[in-house]
Amino acid sequence: MSAQDQIKDTVEKNDVVLFMKGTKMMPQCGFSSRVAGVLNYMGVDFTDVNVLADAEIRQGIKDFSDWPTIPQLYVKGEFIGGCDIVTEMTLSGELDALFEAKGVTFDKDAANKIREANAS
Repeated sequence: MSAQDQIKDTVEKNDVVLFMKGTKMMPQCGFSSRVAGVLNYMGVDFTDVNVLADAEIRQGIKDFSDWPTIPQLYVKGEFIGGCDIVTEMTLSGELDALFEAKGVTFDKDAANKIREANAS
């Protein structure tokens, strides 16, 4: 199975997928850590794919999404974005709305706490 086929299969078979450097329990970069931390804190059940473990997947995900950076978040097969986009969506409430629209379970109180903690 090619890297593209593996990526497509992973994205289609899992509701929420984070392609990241490291794992959800041990991120290997700050950006991956931030996105995994948000998802973990919000209680989202997600599949993590460590791009550092496979160079073909690491390049393949960039080609698959036509997005040059990692991490990359997918929800119900849809590419959402990287760290900056996920952060903005979390703070604006757009991520909550997306999860609700797609039927992804998450902790609304935790999402609200993130916004309260980052309110200026």
